[in-house]
Amino acid sequence: MSDFYVHPSALVETSEIGPGTKIWAFTHVMKNVVIGADCNIGDHIFIETGVKIGSGVTIKNGVTVWEGVEIEDFVFIGPNASFTNDQVPRSPRHPEVRARYSGKGWLEKTIVREGATIGANATILCGLTLGRYSFVGAGSVVTKSVEPFRLTYGNPSRTKGFVNSRGEVLHQLDVGSFIEPKTKKKYTLENNEIVEVK
Repeated sequence: MSDFYVHPSALVETSEIGPGTKIWAFTHVMKNVVIGADCNIGDHIFIETGVKIGSGVTIKNGVTVWEGVEIEDFVFIGPNASFTNDQVPRSPRHPEVRARYSGKGWLEKTIVREGATIGANATILCGLTLGRYSFVGAGSVVTKSVEPFRLTYGNPSRTKGFVNSRGEVLHQLDVGSFIEPKTKKKYTLENNEIVEVK
C-alpha cells in the first residue's frame, strides 16, 4: 500500500511521489516526474517527463506542466494555467526544423520559486523565473521573470506592487516601507524580499 493517493482514472507513470500527495481524476503524470510530499494535483492535469515539483504544492484542474519546468515548495497554480518550454515552437515533424528537435537544445527551463502563486488561466512563457512568493494575476501572460514578492498582472504582465508571504497586497508608505491595510502590519524591503517588521 502506497502512502500517496492516485485516483483510479489517473494515469501515473512515475513512482517518485511523496507521502500524503493526492492525484485526482483524468490526470496524466509521465515517467521521470518527481513530486514531493503533501501535494494536491487536481483533475485533467498533464505533467510531462522530467518535471520536478516540490512539497506542499497545489495544482488546480486543467493545468499543463511541460518538461523543463521546476516548481518549488508551497506553490499554488490556478486552474487552466499553462507553461511553455520552447521559444520558437514548430512541429518537430516539419522537415525544415526536424534537426533542431533531434536533441534538447531547444528546451528552455522555467523555475517557479517557493510560495509563488499563478492565477487561473495565466500563461507563463519559458526561460523565466517567478520569484519567491510572487503573485501572478489571473489571465496574465508572463513574458519576463518576476522578482520575489511582486504582484504582476496583465497582457503582457507588469509589476503592479508588492505582496507578503500570505499573498496580501501591501500599500507603500515610503521607499522600501509598506503596510498591510487590514492588519496594519508593517513590512520593509530587504535584499529584494519583503520582511515583516517585528
